[in-house]
Amino acid sequence: MARMPAMEAVVEVLKSEGVDVAFGCPGAAILPLYKAMEVRGGIEHLTVRHEEGATHMADGWARTNGRVGVAIGTSGPAGTNMITGLYTAMADSIPILCVTGQAASSKLHQEAFQAVDIVDIAKPVTKWAVQIKEAATAPWIFREAFRIARSGRPGPVLIDIPVDIAQQEIEYDASIDAPLPVEAVHPYQPRVERALDLLLAAEKPLLLAGGGVIIAEAAAELRELAEYLNIPVQVTLMGKGAIDEDHPLFAGITGVQTSQRYGNASFLESDTVLAVGARFGDRHTGTLDVYRGERKFIHVDIEPTQLGKVFPPELGVVSDAKLFLQALLRTAKARDAARPAGGWVSRIAELKSTLVRREDFETTPIKAPRVYKEINEIFDEDTYFVTAIGLYQIWGGQHQKAYKPRRYQICGQAGPLGWEIPAAIGVKKAAPEAEVVGIVGDYGFQYLVEELAVAAQYHVPFVLIMINNEYLGLIRQASIPYRMNYQVDIHYDEYGTDNVKVMEAYGCAGRRVTEPGDIRDTIEWARKEAVATSRPVLVEIMIEREANTPHGPAIDAVKEFEPLP
Repeated sequence: MARMPAMEAVVEVLKSEGVDVAFGCPGAAILPLYKAMEVRGGIEHLTVRHEEGATHMADGWARTNGRVGVAIGTSGPAGTNMITGLYTAMADSIPILCVTGQAASSKLHQEAFQAVDIVDIAKPVTKWAVQIKEAATAPWIFREAFRIARSGRPGPVLIDIPVDIAQQEIEYDASIDAPLPVEAVHPYQPRVERALDLLLAAEKPLLLAGGGVIIAEAAAELRELAEYLNIPVQVTLMGKGAIDEDHPLFAGITGVQTSQRYGNASFLESDTVLAVGARFGDRHTGTLDVYRGERKFIHVDIEPTQLGKVFPPELGVVSDAKLFLQALLRTAKARDAARPAGGWVSRIAELKSTLVRREDFETTPIKAPRVYKEINEIFDEDTYFVTAIGLYQIWGGQHQKAYKPRRYQICGQAGPLGWEIPAAIGVKKAAPEAEVVGIVGDYGFQYLVEELAVAAQYHVPFVLIMINNEYLGLIRQASIPYRMNYQVDIHYDEYGTDNVKVMEAYGCAGRRVTEPGDIRDTIEWARKEAVATSRPVLVEIMIEREANTPHGPAIDAVKEFEPLP
């Protein structure tokens, strides 16, 4: 058996698991791993400016290619800085691996410099957090970490490595090693049969595709099933892109914030819902008694404990989304159970043509829906978008179209400010030939703005479109029932922070837009400038300062704040 430094064995494991780029920040306690990466080669490394940025880069990379993204940090605050990224990945079922250095084993009980129990800190926001105690276990712990990250409902893992353990040599032969198998979760056929019975008995059924459909690479199966049974399809916010939103069977998004008027209306008229890979988040359901109504629910999820977590369905099925949809379609065909395109599909088309929101505003200050109208018309179906949290997330869910899986990426449950810039870097590294666009708010932009330096240094181009109202807009909106507007206005001087100058400070370019007629030309300029400079480019769009998004407590009580067409 070959003898080598333990961290060189780890590098060979990483490469065999599909890791060709890692995001991190060197420090004394993790240097043995960096030395091994230098010696072994094969893994590109981007040095981040903040460890949280590394986790979001690994997150964006993993969302794009479905593999396990890797973020690396040293001991102490490096690991604690990673917690937000681990939580984000856990909430959205994204497989990432965080690797942290640690003080020497003999010093952990002596309050050594930057010695912190990162394993216990990380446990609530990971599928598995572990410290390597013996060097010989290093390659096997990494193998198990990748298996766990990919298995069932995917998610993040953390491995902590004391520096003395990392410096040891072990016996390891990469030529006779391989990734551990991930068990496929097949549906129980009698439950598939019952699900089909419920769908065929329904007069107004809906398919509801959550993020699990995208994670399982099951979009093609979803579309084939919907077309065979002639059942309209809705998506959750995390499921955007699971079906082309121009497809005749697309029935919108239901929710109390990120939704369409026709989406809520079609859901309220439905009598049976087959939800696949969806978790019934509170911003989707709103008031539960309205959401549930008299309709029946079939809930399919790969994680058994998701079933009944929010409310008990008529039928729960534990299964991988792709395997379930394949089994359901196979069963339907065996029964010759194709449904004719009848009145329910026509009703969906009627709702889609009438219950819409206006986007063609010509007024100044610019209204946000106009921005999304331009985005939909400028960018093609292969463009990758990343967006985080705020009023712009809600406007995006309401107005922006998605056509393919993984092209619309959003930190849906945790909603960390600042996610977009590092996530865009990760997306671009995973899909270097693709066009990548980050849609950001003026406040969240500043949270991890330093990662622009990473994009500039390593030539990672993308377009940033900023929706700037010089407010903590979502919190100002949430303050309305309190009859307050307190400490949410971040305006000062003429435009507040000069974000174009911020871009220039990092060696990047940007332009500000104040008139709706200038949006398109400025975005087109930014697209060309990003390619020409191989760096991020900003389009800062100044919108009306106190605009509100449609929202409400229940899906039948969403208040509109703009005149409807």
